[in-house]
Amino acid sequence: MKSRTILLIVMSMITLGSSLLGACAPQSQAKDVTLKLALLPILDALPIHVAQEEGYFADEGVKVEFIPVSSAAERDQIIAAGQADGMINDLISTLLYNQDTPQIQIVSFSRVATPEFPQYRVLASGDSGLSSVADLKGVEIGVSEASVIEYTTDRLLEAEGLTPDEIKTVAVPKIPDRLSLLESGELKAANLPDPFGSLAIQSGAVLIIDDTKYPQYGNSVISFRKTIIDEYPDAVRGFLKALDKAIVSVNNDPSKYESLLVEQKLIPAPLIGSYEIPPFPQGQVPSEAQWADALAWAQDKGLVSADLAYGESVTAEFLP
Repeated sequence: MKSRTILLIVMSMITLGSSLLGACAPQSQAKDVTLKLALLPILDALPIHVAQEEGYFADEGVKVEFIPVSSAAERDQIIAAGQADGMINDLISTLLYNQDTPQIQIVSFSRVATPEFPQYRVLASGDSGLSSVADLKGVEIGVSEASVIEYTTDRLLEAEGLTPDEIKTVAVPKIPDRLSLLESGELKAANLPDPFGSLAIQSGAVLIIDDTKYPQYGNSVISFRKTIIDEYPDAVRGFLKALDKAIVSVNNDPSKYESLLVEQKLIPAPLIGSYEIPPFPQGQVPSEAQWADALAWAQDKGLVSADLAYGESVTAEFLP
């Protein structure tokens, strides 16, 4: 409840900040706009770093500045304060941002689960004795509440036959804490995003279920504040064109960027040299069906009450 209250306060700050920015914004698009991105040190951000490193943003006439953040909460606070224009987030956080009025808009996928590469994994501690989804009935699973972690936990376990009342979760918001508690056995189970899920398995955790079997549930997205999209559409379009070039470069030769992974700390150190970089999606946004499912989950959880329109929160207009 505490984390949800903080998030609601942040959303209110965004609404106020957007109103003030809208009132003060110039009427014409500035040619020298700098897009500021609040970036977590996560694998999902690799193509964005590559686009900067290879000069693809500059080639498109787009200036991009990175604002490093250490948590989703810090990211949201920076966005709320108007100190950043865009971010990597997910469908659930987009719903929470936009529950009263559209504040941000998804312009692209960042990462997606595939049948070969997972994004979210439900794991059991190595000494828990748990080995199947059925074993998780009534067992507390470490998650970040009101988030894509809780969403994928519910959807993956429900898809394998558990009912909502059989799924029990406990709030452990920080990924390192979840990983540590799982490794120590203090948590019998937890949902971890990859590559942290891979690190846990390397340390002895047992894979119960991941989104390779149900890839429609696992993804992250790139979003911008709506005021930025409305004021600087050409900058957003150029950003995504440059990002597309970077995705092609990464997908063609991911090993080329291992040093960048290390430099930006995008994967845990013990995985360096052994972790296989997944392919990144090109020219895609979440589908209406994915949006509708995330919305239904958020409404069932009491996080969102309104029927939020897909088109107000997701746009494919700027894809190359």
